[in-house]
Amino acid sequence: MDIRVLRYFLAVASEESISRAAQALHLSQPTLSRQLSDLEAEIGKRLFVRGSRRIVLTEHGVLLRKRAAEILDLMEKTTNELTASEETVSGDIYIGAGETQGVHFLTRAARRLQEQYPLVHFHIASGDTVDVTEALDKGLIDFGLLFYRIDEKKYSSIPLPTYDTWGIIMRRDDPLAGKDYVTAEDMAGEPLIVSRGSPELGAVSGQVISKNVVATYSLAYNGSLMVADGLGYMLCLDKILNVTGDSPLCFRPIMPLAKATMSVVWKRYQVFSKASERFLEVLRQTLAESEQG
Repeated sequence: MDIRVLRYFLAVASEESISRAAQALHLSQPTLSRQLSDLEAEIGKRLFVRGSRRIVLTEHGVLLRKRAAEILDLMEKTTNELTASEETVSGDIYIGAGETQGVHFLTRAARRLQEQYPLVHFHIASGDTVDVTEALDKGLIDFGLLFYRIDEKKYSSIPLPTYDTWGIIMRRDDPLAGKDYVTAEDMAGEPLIVSRGSPELGAVSGQVISKNVVATYSLAYNGSLMVADGLGYMLCLDKILNVTGDSPLCFRPIMPLAKATMSVVWKRYQVFSKASERFLEVLRQTLAESEQG
């Protein structure tokens, strides 16, 4: 499968038109059509449904679009790393992280590194545990910020000297909002909205909060909209959502206290770029200083 043809395929998928894609690629329409036909023949699957006004991807086409984008991103990342100057520390550092105050440790280290090496650029992609581990395994990111125990066979890690606290986001007019905290007994049977990346749906720190999971979310903001519209209670980490002031929602911690520890991780035996190596050094220094002071 030719990288060049994958670029052609993505252009057609984006434009939803062979003629517009051909114009953008500076190719003739017959040439582009032939390349796509050859690609479908090579794969043995139909990738497009050609309509009167636009081209629609088949199920196989949707899958190839996702994989092709990942392949090209990885190619670009690899090329940038290989062509970086031996003398100059520069380039891009890619980090995947969930929604947590722990990201501050990464951004503080990033600022310090950028003060030394202005040609280093940072890219933080938000996602849950599923998203971050998938990107790590595919080599699309250099580091990930993950909760709980880390698979030491796959990843090296540095634990962060902090933790988040699990609790429930609820409407302020809910009867449970009058309490300072909630327990599993309070939540038994209640409709629960949970993160897709939770270690076990409806459970934290060994406690089953509720077996009645009615919905999941990847981003806490979207989960909060479900709560606001009365879909249920949201199992969430503290300090992610602003529920102060005029917010119609509030956060109540779970008791006994349910802590979520976190670590910065990377693939074992990973060969880092110079920029990533320096970032890891500065991160270790930042963490050491935070523990001392």
